[in-house]
Amino acid sequence: MTALAHWCLRRRVLVVLLWLAVLAGTATASALAGSAYSADYDVPGTESGQAARQLTDAFPERGGSTATVVFHAEGDGGVRSAEARERVSGALDAVAELPGVEGVENPYGAGEARLLSADGHTGQATVAFGAPLDALDSAEVDRVVDTARAAAGDGLRVEVGGEAVGQTGTPTAQLPELIGLGAAAVVLFLAFGSLAATALPLVTAVVGVGTAAAGVGLLSRVMTVADFAPVLGVLIGLGVGIDYALFIVTRHRAGLRAGLPVAEAAARAVTVSGRAVVFAGATVCVALLGMLVLQLGFLTGVALAASLTVLLTVAASVTLLPALLGVTGMRALSVRERNRLAADGPRPQAPGPLAARWSRLVERRPRVLGLVAAALMAVLALPVFGLHLGTSDQGTHPASSTTRQAYDLLADGFGPGANGPLSLVAEVDGPGDRAAVERLPGTLRQTPGVERVSTPEFDTAGTTGVITVVPESAPQSRETSDLVDELRERTLPEATGAGGPKVRVGGVTAGYDDFAEVVVGKLPLFVGTVVGLGCLLLLLAFRSVGIPLKAAVMNILAVAASFGVVIAVFQWGWGSEPLGLGSAGPIEPFLPVIMVSVLFGLSMDYQVFLVSRMYEEWKLTGDNRRAVRVGLAETGRVINSAAVIMIAVFGAFVLSGDRIIAMFGVGLAAAVALDAFVLRTLLVPALMHLLGGANWWLPRWLDRWLPRLSVEPEGAEAPTAPPSARAGTPMTPPEGFGAPIPRPTPSLSSDSQKGPLR
Repeated sequence: MTALAHWCLRRRVLVVLLWLAVLAGTATASALAGSAYSADYDVPGTESGQAARQLTDAFPERGGSTATVVFHAEGDGGVRSAEARERVSGALDAVAELPGVEGVENPYGAGEARLLSADGHTGQATVAFGAPLDALDSAEVDRVVDTARAAAGDGLRVEVGGEAVGQTGTPTAQLPELIGLGAAAVVLFLAFGSLAATALPLVTAVVGVGTAAAGVGLLSRVMTVADFAPVLGVLIGLGVGIDYALFIVTRHRAGLRAGLPVAEAAARAVTVSGRAVVFAGATVCVALLGMLVLQLGFLTGVALAASLTVLLTVAASVTLLPALLGVTGMRALSVRERNRLAADGPRPQAPGPLAARWSRLVERRPRVLGLVAAALMAVLALPVFGLHLGTSDQGTHPASSTTRQAYDLLADGFGPGANGPLSLVAEVDGPGDRAAVERLPGTLRQTPGVERVSTPEFDTAGTTGVITVVPESAPQSRETSDLVDELRERTLPEATGAGGPKVRVGGVTAGYDDFAEVVVGKLPLFVGTVVGLGCLLLLLAFRSVGIPLKAAVMNILAVAASFGVVIAVFQWGWGSEPLGLGSAGPIEPFLPVIMVSVLFGLSMDYQVFLVSRMYEEWKLTGDNRRAVRVGLAETGRVINSAAVIMIAVFGAFVLSGDRIIAMFGVGLAAAVALDAFVLRTLLVPALMHLLGGANWWLPRWLDRWLPRLSVEPEGAEAPTAPPSARAGTPMTPPEGFGAPIPRPTPSLSSDSQKGPLR
């Protein structure tokens, strides 16, 4: 790492130009090749997935994406009045002529009375596009929406919903990115007081994340990458990228204040904190790549895309950042700091008095404070027991959106189940099977929870039959999920008999339920893999059994509590409408997997930053109380600053307008806040005080067997002033922190330290 830092410093202009060239080249290649993100979250082998493929093969004309035009009129005649009929028909005819539209199902045509509600006040028309969902042109969809809604007025409401509009109408995340960067800039400037130092983490993160975003676009051309992966990658990359650069810049500034030349201060910062950044980035990548054990196609793409983003932000932190430090020079310090250094010479500083007092308070009251922290985390985690994984459809969109209003109009006019009918797809082999399928509607109409049942439709070959079942309840309700189970487990097997046709239940609710079942079934293996790999890394780094075990428990607490917050906001609807996140609804089935990966990685970062300083003090003194006290006091400021930046970046994505990304933003922001301000500054040090020397116990046989892994270089020297500059007044030790002792440089987690703590 030292050689790399010196090379980047000597050739700083070349390094900066190389990074800019890589960014420009990757962005250009991505723009020319285009992206091919997928909105298909199906799980191969599930019953709903098999039903969907069988339906597409038998009825290829249904393979394109669709939108639903919903119109509503009060007064005499409703939508059957001559005026409403004329305006709606004219709008639908205009829609049918638009580019990309394959056909429009006119509700006023012969035999289409089913498209008008029983009360005559609401109607619907299906618009079929020629392209599948992931290949739709958003401009063509927008023209359909605008053309259809132009008929509204004079008592006629027209709204447009459906998968095509919901998919292409998702806002971009550019505004949240800018808000997050702006908030991070404010925090950095308050911490550094220097515009140059403030810009360094931001520039490093933007270059790394920008290169990664373009690379993810190219990756989507060769493998399945979910459509939310780019925004998720930017969210994670900005958070960790700014934080990683923050640690290195903080160490560099400490070296400058200690009187080191710019090149030496930068090289030492990268040598020590850079190694910590690489280790922290590796833990995040390990946690993200844990998704590979699930063997789900689109999650594999998400894992690789997010890992690529973290990898490039780490690379930028240890190569581009030292080059920028060399270019910036002494401007990394504020004007006041430079003037003070020139007037008074180098002067190491102790941790702030607040940090010292807090560290001593935790030392004096570990049981009480530990219980308070544990109780808070337990209360926040309680909603997890009511977690409902399922369909988050357009009924959860903001109330002002056309998709939400179309959804509500359909529910009021045709029943809640009209927004997510079930498809029963049967394999027909001979006249007997066909007769059995034709008898099914009579049985289905007697099934509790069924609102309407269509007559069977058969393909031209007569080998596939499909029946549409409209539930009484909404697609995202538990009642609809119960109906799916009832149909699969009892109604259909009893109606068809042992030798009857095979009938599969598909549809939106069935698909999400199948996905949730697969994810929940594999979740223990996934969590065990992520926790196990994380514990192994900590075991190698700190050579202790207790440290990894406590980290695993803390990480699980952070995940559970943050999920409690997500459930309260999105599933219970506490504040979701005022935030523009729509109404209450179930949690996306894939959210737990991705959030567990990300949260375990981020939590491991803070664990490393905190415990490594304690571990260093423990090796020097053998005094656990002093090790915990000093480690907490010296790392608190940098961990809290890093956490505030991450919270600002993650929280800004709540404004994305996309429910899935908003879930990630809320969950990650809550997790970082709880992890930094409750777990790492309160519960972890309290437990370490209570456990004493047991924190660092490792069986001798295991110590001999384990390979050596050092988070920071052995024998690293603290940033001290050169002999000619050591004229400053020695630092006064904080009260109760003991006499000064010689020690090597503070560890990775003490980047906020301005010289050794005495």
